[in-house]
Amino acid sequence: MRYLARIFVTLKPTVNDPQGETVLAGLRTLGFESAKSVRAGKYFEMRVESASREEAEEQVREMCDRLLANPVMEEFSFRLVAED
Repeated sequence: MRYLARIFVTLKPTVNDPQGETVLAGLRTLGFESAKSVRAGKYFEMRVESASREEAEEQVREMCDRLLANPVMEEFSFRLVAED
């Protein structure tokens, strides 16, 4: 089967986020005082082929662990959607 993996990589809550702070400052400069905090992250979409959903989940988890996310600073989550 083929699956679409939607992967979200974010900094751990204890890690400083200078990019998010810069975006927040820009929003406030533009008058968006309702914005109280911003955390930046990464988003990936990839298609994987696998014999089962469980195997696809394991493959995506390993890809995230080994390349897409830095386990020291980042955490990840993903969703798989079966494609026809």
